[in-house]
Amino acid sequence: MERCKHVVRLRLGQDHSILNPQKWRCVDCNTTESMWACLKCSHVACGRYIDEHSLRHYRETQHPLAMEVRELDVFCFACGDYVLNDNAEGDLKLLRGALSTVRDAGRRSMRSASSSLSSHSVSGEGAGLVQVALRHRRRVLLTTAFRRWRTRQREEQKKLEQEKEEIRRQRKEMKKRIMGDDGNAPPRKSARLLTQAPRPLIALIPRKFRDPPEKAPLLGKTLSKNPRKALRTVKSGVAEKRATSSFLLARRRRLAPGVTGLRNLGNTCYMNSILQVLSHLRKFRECFLALDLCETEQLLLAKTQGMMGGEKLVQPKDPRASSLSGQQVSLCQELHTLFRVMWSGRWTLVSPFAMLHSVWNVIPAFRGCDQQDAQEFLCELLDKVQQELEADGGYGAKRQHTRTRIVIPITQRKLSKQVLKVLNTIFHGQLLSQVTCLSCKRKSNTVEPFWDLSLEFPERYHSVAKLSQASSQSCSLTEMLSKFTETEALEGRIYNCNYCNRKRRKSSHKPLALSEACKQLLIYRLPQVLRLHLKRFRWSGRNHREKIGVHVAFDQVLNMEPYCCSDASQVFTYDLSAVVMHHGKGFGSGHYTAYCYNTEGGFWVHCNDSEMNVCSVEEVCSTQAYILFYTQRSS
Repeated sequence: MERCKHVVRLRLGQDHSILNPQKWRCVDCNTTESMWACLKCSHVACGRYIDEHSLRHYRETQHPLAMEVRELDVFCFACGDYVLNDNAEGDLKLLRGALSTVRDAGRRSMRSASSSLSSHSVSGEGAGLVQVALRHRRRVLLTTAFRRWRTRQREEQKKLEQEKEEIRRQRKEMKKRIMGDDGNAPPRKSARLLTQAPRPLIALIPRKFRDPPEKAPLLGKTLSKNPRKALRTVKSGVAEKRATSSFLLARRRRLAPGVTGLRNLGNTCYMNSILQVLSHLRKFRECFLALDLCETEQLLLAKTQGMMGGEKLVQPKDPRASSLSGQQVSLCQELHTLFRVMWSGRWTLVSPFAMLHSVWNVIPAFRGCDQQDAQEFLCELLDKVQQELEADGGYGAKRQHTRTRIVIPITQRKLSKQVLKVLNTIFHGQLLSQVTCLSCKRKSNTVEPFWDLSLEFPERYHSVAKLSQASSQSCSLTEMLSKFTETEALEGRIYNCNYCNRKRRKSSHKPLALSEACKQLLIYRLPQVLRLHLKRFRWSGRNHREKIGVHVAFDQVLNMEPYCCSDASQVFTYDLSAVVMHHGKGFGSGHYTAYCYNTEGGFWVHCNDSEMNVCSVEEVCSTQAYILFYTQRSS
């Protein structure tokens, strides 16, 4: 929600309980998970996924605003939506910064103080004095941390203003130099063309994108072979502005590329998990990093300004402006921008506002803050991206009446065709549907395309009576793949065999000779990235879907040869690349996280919205997987 009237009237107290980590537990059930602190009083309670004590507090006191003490999200119970604006004093921004400092410095001081207390046994009046001294020390530490944070914020703001002033000064000097050198000569095109020159393709590849500034090629070297002349070119005009922007980008790259969290914008964990997985698939990521060659690094800085604060991260000024004013929306462009930010090695946290509103615009079924299915979102997202690329690459003549708007520049159509070709080969595979007539034993083969494989659980997990007994039994991914490719007998005489009816004339009035048959599915051509969807949700009743909460054993290396047709030219070995996991018991509730393998750093990372934690492969293989991603080994 862009404007909440309750935030405008917000007045925070100086000694609020939200600044004390010891009070971050529910006053009703004493839990420490999903803590929401009331911004009107000192009440702290659990959220909707625990026991909803914060909602009960709102109904009793009519205090509408509450903040999640760890995620730093603000929710208005009166409006029923997350709050994105702030009051005139900027209290929410200051409170978020103070809480970030408290979590880093306050907890360390509390642990050291508590350990010192445990080593000295005190009793009676001495214990009371120690408690008073401890509270005083904590208050002093929190005050000192908050003061240092304010000082650091002012220094960074002052440094940013100085950099802007330096750029303005250099621009004025460049203008005077051009006026003095040229005199009455007509203006040259070199300065203008220098600002519009597209970046080379190599600058968009992640390894090149992370090179230190001293190794990055100067822009002037592409215009002149004379070093002195090239140096003068770089130091003149907008060229120095581009060099300064590149230096600022490279100077702040201190993080491992790809270890960037995505803020939860209200039940958007399904989208965050899928975006993390797609960005960690190397071929998919490199396609979209190379898609846009026209966006300058200065535009990238403008789009990502404010990411450390978490309030204007990749977000349009008015999220509804694009749909109201008729501005065109492109999922490909948003994926390109988001992947560049996530793999720049600069940001620890990103708020994907622009991506979310583009999804709402292009895929209306996912509008709102309701929980959605990650598998359905992945299929819809890839389908819309393919439609955009087809329309831009010249394949979209028959899609000219669709409501989806395409904004990829015309100069990129050739590149869009190449990206579309790669995208189709990443997930695209082929199935062989083989029907065998039981009368003549002849087989009929049909090749069908597929983008993913939806695997059914064994029959013992589909009955409520059998589920309690089967829960103790193990289930493996290879068992589910064998069930997918097993021979299935068709019920009754329903198959029209061409060989059995070959002597029957077309003009004959005799009925067709139907026979019994069996059917089998085999993989005819393997994709580069194999997506395995485990169908954990089954219908129970008329309108209810429940989850099959059974652990499925899967390995880091998968051999697909037993489930394919005999073709020696294919590579059957796959390596695990990502896992999407669903937490919870129901279909319309719960939480999604993802485990992704970082190919640049060679480690596994657990992506839980804004939290990114390095983990082991043993932890990944012990998860309750919902979607598995395997990457084919290079031959």
